[in-house]
Amino acid sequence: MTETRKGPVLIELDDAPGAGPRDAPPVPEALPPPEGRAMQVVATLGARRPNRLARVFWGALLALVGFVASLAAWEFVTGLLASNPALGWIAAGLVGLVLVTLILIALRELAAFARLGKLDDLRREAEHALSAGDLPAARRVAGRLEALYRGRAELAQGRAEMVKRQGEVFDAADLVALAEAELMAPLDAAARIEVEAAARQVATATALVPLALADVVAALTANIRMIRRIAEIYGGRSGALGAWRLTRAVLTHLVATGAVAIGDDLIGSVAGGSVLSKVSRRFGEGVVNGALTARVGVAAMEVCRPLPFGAGRKPGVTALVRRALTGLFGGAT
Repeated sequence: MTETRKGPVLIELDDAPGAGPRDAPPVPEALPPPEGRAMQVVATLGARRPNRLARVFWGALLALVGFVASLAAWEFVTGLLASNPALGWIAAGLVGLVLVTLILIALRELAAFARLGKLDDLRREAEHALSAGDLPAARRVAGRLEALYRGRAELAQGRAEMVKRQGEVFDAADLVALAEAELMAPLDAAARIEVEAAARQVATATALVPLALADVVAALTANIRMIRRIAEIYGGRSGALGAWRLTRAVLTHLVATGAVAIGDDLIGSVAGGSVLSKVSRRFGEGVVNGALTARVGVAAMEVCRPLPFGAGRKPGVTALVRRALTGLFGGAT
């Protein structure tokens, strides 16, 4: 029969002291805030002034390659004509087709530069009409806008309304505001959609692509495509050279004004940006790069728009980013 012990039980403890607060692991240091490295690199590359010596070198190299290629093609065609006339004429026709294509490409690039220059002239004339209160100049701006968008079916109703009402307006600012409300509003909405799509694409690529420089390439490609699409929306369809020149102009303006600098105001404007930076560095970088892409988009709208933004019509970066990143990264914004 088992004996039952009555009374208190003494349990002996080891002499080693227990763990205390001083033994707790140190609190990890906070991660530095995201800085939008991909967009910073893109802005630096786009705004960097080309070196004169490098321009001379690349120009001379291009001329030399073109000269050698032309001479080789000439000798190839003439030699083939002498040895086999049938094949020689086929080669001559192919070379001629290549030359005609190159000429057409050059003409298209020149036409693209002319369209962009027309938008610049129209915007300068509108700014002069507004600053001087010049009603005749404002009427010329309205007429040029109507002619510029005469072939755009989506603006037919706006053009008709502007033509109908402009005779009743006798103030330059009111006439420009009428043209902006009837013609620019639909184009601004389409441009905002492009900006939001580009911001979403850059943010996603930065957050999900871990490869070095891959985020820079994705950001550069998305921004060039966005600027080109914005130019097309406002009637300034640009070629390859025109798109790159326009991109450089936009990025140079942003760098000169400090708009690509990262600070607490930008992180605060993108709701959840600082929280994401604590959870995941890549997600934080994605949010900031998306916000910087939105800034580039707004600047591109200012550059490509044939009219300056009226009061309250310029889109805000915060609103664009919130709409672009809604639901992205688990509803971070």
